Amino acid sequence: MTDAALLDALTAITGPQGVLHEAADIAPYLKEWRGKYRSTAGVVVRPGSTAEVAAVVRLCAERGIGVVPQGGNTGLCGGAVAAAGQVLLSTDRLTRIREIDAEGDHITVEAGVILAQVQAAAEAADRLFPLSLGAEGSCRIGGNLSTNAGGTAVLRYGNTRDLVLGLEVVLPDGRVWDGLRALRKDNTGYDLKQLFIGAEGTLGVITAAVLKLFPRPRSVAAALVAVPDPAAAVALFGRARAEAGGSVTGVELMPRLAIDFALRHVAGVVDPMAEPHPWYVLLELSSPAADAKLADQLEAILAEGFEAGLVADAAIASSEAQRKAFWHLREAIVEGQRFEGGAIKHDIAVPVAKVPEFLEHATALAETMVPGVRVVGFGHLGDGNIHFNLNQPVGADRDAFMARWEEIAHRVHDIVVALDGSISAEHGVGLLKRDEIAERKSPVEIELMRRIKRAIDPAGIMNPGKVIEA
Repeated sequence: MTDAALLDALTAITGPQGVLHEAADIAPYLKEWRGKYRSTAGVVVRPGSTAEVAAVVRLCAERGIGVVPQGGNTGLCGGAVAAAGQVLLSTDRLTRIREIDAEGDHITVEAGVILAQVQAAAEAADRLFPLSLGAEGSCRIGGNLSTNAGGTAVLRYGNTRDLVLGLEVVLPDGRVWDGLRALRKDNTGYDLKQLFIGAEGTLGVITAAVLKLFPRPRSVAAALVAVPDPAAAVALFGRARAEAGGSVTGVELMPRLAIDFALRHVAGVVDPMAEPHPWYVLLELSSPAADAKLADQLEAILAEGFEAGLVADAAIASSEAQRKAFWHLREAIVEGQRFEGGAIKHDIAVPVAKVPEFLEHATALAETMVPGVRVVGFGHLGDGNIHFNLNQPVGADRDAFMARWEEIAHRVHDIVVALDGSISAEHGVGLLKRDEIAERKSPVEIELMRRIKRAIDPAGIMNPGKVIEA
């Protein structure tokens, strides 16, 4: 049960449409997408403006109530899960695109705008907002900012933090920091916006952002390439960068098992090659120049790869529809795995040159720990971000397998750390990895993070218990 006085106070701020407390109404906000965590909060508040967010946070600060910000609820690490007695603050009514400046190459949006809507608004202005990921039809830009989302275009355009010019943030005491500046250069002290990007709502609630836009690609060339192993994929990537430089936009690595899962379970997925191969690379080049000879460059890269034994086969997209089909195949990997029983998932990054070594050692470890496990290691080869997912053995007990998540993850992360990598590349920390990063990071790093948390949120009301224990 939620305190009636609290409900009345929240309703006075947002109106009845902004407060949900009936079980059926709040249910969609409580279950995390992956299903590993579930909120037990009794109230969801949906402010419709920055002023309302500020008033809600101020009220909660006065009463010592924890505030858990939530965007599209597509997180994978428990970062938007609220406990009983806390207020779950949804940004799903903060949906205004405040300004778009095509000449200045920026767009100002509120935190609840869905990522695909930001992309569409940019396209309507003949610009590109390059952040792209599987959940883009439902994730919200505030969540992308709070987790420093990566996606498929990091190689060319960077992570989310590289796409931000300014932020508007409600601080833990209810004050509003207006940092919505579109400046490309501002050397007047600490870059405060970077504190809140990737902080997962533990330092404040992002309510709006100024985001960078780019020229739209006028030329695109893509190929699905069969390679013998990850080492060949890395070598092919190196040749592509040498030949095409900054035109290399995406380099995605996929094992055959991932392709099989997608073909088996996801509608519209087509295998463009006649014969199966152990590994594949989705390689894409793009340029804002309409007359860029990317198809010629791509063919030259692949020809060199054939001669060097790096390429076994390749299908070059002959149309935009075929290019989209290649990307549909890549994105369908995640959905396909959901039909294959329990999956223990890792979101890691290692230096690109060490990706083959990681996959070799981590696969051997997993197969030793769980005989019959089905290893699906795929992802963004261009920036070393691999989603190392382990599907349960066929016929195994799902609950028994999933109960080993922490044990297996810890061992996999040992390999990541030994290779100078990160145990969280683009999905965030949340609850899932909070305790482990406290062990993996240096004492100095942990102490600095705690000092920042205590300085900005001394009462500890912002997303309590996530990322780091204060």
